[in-house]
Amino acid sequence: MDTREDFNRTVQLLGALALYAHTFGADLAFVDAIGPSLAVSLPNPPPGVFPPGYDPNDGPQYPGGQP
Repeated sequence: MDTREDFNRTVQLLGALALYAHTFGADLAFVDAIGPSLAVSLPNPPPGVFPPGYDPNDGPQYPGGQP
């Protein structure tokens, strides 16, 4: 599995988990246990996902955010 496939699969799993969390009778303890682990396993995005020169730390200041 290449980097792009791994990234896409992890994003799809996070999306499916989010949908599951909002279903009637969802096991929220499962969601709370798996969600952070799945998010941490998210690899760095493959080249081409963001435009050239994109810096996720550069942007507007939001209320309550870091100064």
